[in-house]
Amino acid sequence: MADELPSQPKFKRVLLKLSGESFADPQHEFGIDPRIVASTARQIADAKNLGTQLALVIGGGNIIRGLSASAQGTDRTTADYMGMLSTVINALALQDALEKEGVDTRVQTAIWMQELAEPYIRRRAIRHLDKGRVVIFAGGTGNPYFSTDTTAALRALEINAEAILKGTRVDGVFDSDPELDPSATQFPSVSYLEVLQRGLKVMDSTAISLCMDNDLPIVVFNLKAGNLVRILQGEDVGTLVHADAG
Repeated sequence: MADELPSQPKFKRVLLKLSGESFADPQHEFGIDPRIVASTARQIADAKNLGTQLALVIGGGNIIRGLSASAQGTDRTTADYMGMLSTVINALALQDALEKEGVDTRVQTAIWMQELAEPYIRRRAIRHLDKGRVVIFAGGTGNPYFSTDTTAALRALEINAEAILKGTRVDGVFDSDPELDPSATQFPSVSYLEVLQRGLKVMDSTAISLCMDNDLPIVVFNLKAGNLVRILQGEDVGTLVHADAG
């Protein structure tokens, strides 16, 4: 109930990282399922209503993944640019769904495409957030060889976000893949260093190192209905990745 909500959300400003696959039909893991995008938009709208400023980075793996295309023979730089463009498609799909929920949004791209979106300008992004708009960062960093995980870490630091919230299909960080190993154990908390040393599937090593160097916490959680709001209300949901896991 509304009168039970905390007077202030846990975080003033966060960056939400979503995989492109989270937009796809789970049976095919390809393309965009409008129903799933609409459901995600409703969760984001509910979270924004708590008062937290929200920015987003979305992957493009539901359309094309640069590394996969490169492995199949496409030039790596070309493949990465193709992957960056796929994130723009996802960003526009989410923008449309968010605006149908009454949420004012802006898409900013690292690759110039003025007919579709604003160019990424840090101060303008912060101004949008201060005005209560949800900002979706697309086009990666604008450079090949960098993942959308690294984009999320970079943009979160640039906009002075207090945390990265990474929505996934599983409940947090596990010692092995829970979708393959029923005995996998979830970590309630884990350090950046342990993530790197054990090769845990959180974000890629460049992104983790960037967060570690700047003490930016990461919350890995299942993107099922209600969890995003629960995190912002201060509940312990998922796995916290931070400097001291003790």
